[in-house]
Amino acid sequence: MVKAIWNDIVLAESDDTIYIEFNHYFPPESVNMAHLQVSDHVTRCAYKGQANWYHVIGNDKRYKNAAWTYPHPQPGAAPLKDHIAFWGNVKVVKSDHEESKGVIPKLLHKMIPGKS
Repeated sequence: MVKAIWNDIVLAESDDTIYIEFNHYFPPESVNMAHLQVSDHVTRCAYKGQANWYHVIGNDKRYKNAAWTYPHPQPGAAPLKDHIAFWGNVKVVKSDHEESKGVIPKLLHKMIPGKS
């Protein structure tokens, strides 16, 4: 089981995350959207596409641009569609007894130039 925790709030919890590039991407149904607020911040990854960001809110605090998602990922990153990742002061922890799913090899190969 993987959890994303900030300000003593469990933001997401799942044993079905996608782990790639040192980030756990949580399925949308495993994320407590009541603690996410849409941001106007966007970034672009050449391999995954445009990321839309969220502020994390709770307990009268706000953490700007602390989560992101790829609503329309590049074809090679399609499994990441709508999954949400967290960074910075959002702690992402995995239970010691759980096995990591690791990187999805086909997805990673499609994202790295020269790999197929």
